[in-house]
Amino acid sequence: MLTCARSSSILAMSPAHKAHILAEALPYIRAYHGKTLVIRFGGNAMADPVLKAGFARDVALLRLVGMKPIVVHGGGWRIDELAWQMGIETQRHRGVRITDERTLTVIEMALGELNQELTALINRHGGRAVGLNGQDGRFIHARPLVLEPSGSDDPALGFVGDIDSIDTGLIELLLSRKFVPVVMPIGVGADGTAYHINSDLLAGRLARALKAEALILMTNVAGVVGRDGKLAYIMSAGDAEALLRDEVVHGGMRPRLTAALNAVREGVRSVHVIDGGVPSALLLEVLTAEGVGTAVRSDSGPHFLEDSRAYLFAG
Repeated sequence: MLTCARSSSILAMSPAHKAHILAEALPYIRAYHGKTLVIRFGGNAMADPVLKAGFARDVALLRLVGMKPIVVHGGGWRIDELAWQMGIETQRHRGVRITDERTLTVIEMALGELNQELTALINRHGGRAVGLNGQDGRFIHARPLVLEPSGSDDPALGFVGDIDSIDTGLIELLLSRKFVPVVMPIGVGADGTAYHINSDLLAGRLARALKAEALILMTNVAGVVGRDGKLAYIMSAGDAEALLRDEVVHGGMRPRLTAALNAVREGVRSVHVIDGGVPSALLLEVLTAEGVGTAVRSDSGPHFLEDSRAYLFAG
């Protein structure tokens, strides 16, 4: 029904209106041409076939107009679903999934299935996607994640990983050949042990390692909510740090905002937190002036909108 309504709305547009929309995207296509965009795809959009197919089409379009998108995907909902089907109880400690050998096997199965599906969808729309995990070429070097102790009965997390380093050579090679890397969040330790890594953390570290132009974090919410309880459309690194320090931001948004803060402070031009449940949210954020979520930028430089306009229309 939603698709039919959208199609009717598009058909009702005048040719001049359609042309205006396309023309508005031109400076953004020009500005991002040849630039690297790291996109974290997850949440409800991964579970919705229509949104997932639309996302794959949008990624293919960005690649075909000369941008260099890299997709890092999660898949927690599918991991939980598959674990339940196999009779494995899901346990978490401070928001982290406790991962023994059986759970790691389920995680690799679920993420591998999603990775293949997403890769195929991008290819179907004209992209040249290649599915990867950190064990391919051992390009994601991981170690066991260690949380700050919270008590004497803290459980062992098992095969939950943190990132030591990322060897970007494989990714850079694929980008140079106009492929779209689609990365599942599995890293490998020095002894060959596989570790499951938080996809927000991986996307942020990969963007920093590549000095990406933008990091885009797709979530289940509209963006970051400020102290006033309203969506913050633009946020400096200092503002983000204050929200984290004062615990204004909770739950799954904390690791995302932390990833955004670290990224803009280590060379990524901007980080965008957007709702993947909005159809074509990726295109709206990258190719329009308004965007659809929260943009986090460094503390230095002019105001974000002035900076963006000067950048996009320069030359």
